[in-house]
Amino acid sequence: MRRSLGVAPDLFGGSPACADQDDPRLDRLFGRLNVIDNGDKDEVARITAEIWSIWRQSGRPGLDMKMQEGQRFMKHGTLHSALGNFDFIVKVRPNFAEGWHKRATVYYLMGDYASSIADIQKTVELEPRHFGAYAGLGLIYLKMGNEPAALRALEQALTINPHLAGTRATVDELRRKINGPKL
Repeated sequence: MRRSLGVAPDLFGGSPACADQDDPRLDRLFGRLNVIDNGDKDEVARITAEIWSIWRQSGRPGLDMKMQEGQRFMKHGTLHSALGNFDFIVKVRPNFAEGWHKRATVYYLMGDYASSIADIQKTVELEPRHFGAYAGLGLIYLKMGNEPAALRALEQALTINPHLAGTRATVDELRRKINGPKL
């Protein structure tokens, strides 16, 4: 079957190396992220980048190449090609949270919010600490005009990663808008 699909065997074969949302380093990184001082921006950036780097690694070189290619397509606005890459990834490795998250991002960029929300739900089912998915969900709900749902999603992102300055500003603004001025 591998040959008939025209896919290199490493996309399917063997047990993956320790990577993505199951990587044991993530517990330490998230623990550190939640106790680090907000003023230590370099350390926050380093930890956050390391988390993203782990999430993007499927543990299978061929899939990681498909992920990188899909991200390049997305960056250049070739959304249908990016979608094809991420469709392939979630079919081959349905337990890889970042594959679902990237596909959710493409759906968002295409204006298909229902599909994006469905993929975000799968992302956080696989990786409940995926602050990027919750932040993205908040953006979708803002686009849809559902401010209370946006606020809940963005607050969840901040619960996981309290160092998201742009998200915090949006949460503060939404709270003022929804709750009205303080007396």
